[in-house]
Amino acid sequence: MKLKPFFVAAVLGLSAALVGCAGGPAQLFTSNYGAVTDAGYQLPSVPITKIPRQYHRQIISFETDEKPGTIIVDTREKFLYLVMEGGKAMRYGIGVGREGFEWSGTARVAMKREWPTWTPPAPMIRRQPELAKWRGGMPPGLSNPLGARALYLFNKGGDTGYRLHGTPEWHSIGKAMSSGCIRLLNQDIIDLYNRTEIGAKVIVKG
Repeated sequence: MKLKPFFVAAVLGLSAALVGCAGGPAQLFTSNYGAVTDAGYQLPSVPITKIPRQYHRQIISFETDEKPGTIIVDTREKFLYLVMEGGKAMRYGIGVGREGFEWSGTARVAMKREWPTWTPPAPMIRRQPELAKWRGGMPPGLSNPLGARALYLFNKGGDTGYRLHGTPEWHSIGKAMSSGCIRLLNQDIIDLYNRTEIGAKVIVKG
């Protein structure tokens, strides 16, 4: 039996509508994790096929009352959302604080740094005395724990001590293994850095 043209069109239209309601990514950036030369540093490519697909950078449908430019961190699901216009968000996979180092609250991006210096806080040095050599700051570089970029989070009390930053440890994305800071793949933190303005609101949900 041959289907009439209008019936075929109706079926195809319904199929497209169902796909739209499924909330799939509008755009996936899996191909954007190759090697990058940045400020004289050669960032290696990320073996992105070893990272679950949901943690790849992608634009998704996202309903929120927060204005575009707001960053929302979901530490349970291990996602960071940058709110965009038109009911969309750029979603990044993240690594979060391990047990005992979780945090939540509202802050703002007070500073942005490219290839930042990392200074371990005193409590971390007490836990890991071998870090004392970096008490005055660890120079930028491929092995620096803050990676290629860092966004510094402040609240009414001042510096929270928490950062959104890059990491060379791609295997930590989607896991809870940091000392509280939110880490992204270096290629992702560069993208987020370029899209984020000083003063941007950051909401961290536990």
